[in-house]
Amino acid sequence: MTNPLNTAQLPNFDMAEHLKTDEEVAAYLTLVMEEEDPSELAHALGAIARARGMGDIASASGLTREALYKALRPGSHPRFETIWRVCAALGVRLVAQPINP
Repeated sequence: MTNPLNTAQLPNFDMAEHLKTDEEVAAYLTLVMEEEDPSELAHALGAIARARGMGDIASASGLTREALYKALRPGSHPRFETIWRVCAALGVRLVAQPINP
């Protein structure tokens, strides 16, 4: 008989710890955008900003740390201008593709 798994003993998963390269960041954002959930996109940008240094991204985007945390928290719906500024600070670009190529 096996012992039941105690999920409370599992470590918390933080995506920010796994986003080391520009390629990983781009792949992650691509997957998130395919879900078509704006709040999940904001959350993903928050994870990437934490991976890159929230203070540095806030400064480069012209936002305060507090405003950046608020805009990119789970369930948030930031303005497009905020998304655009954060993407520029992260060094990534959102790209349009045909839905049915």
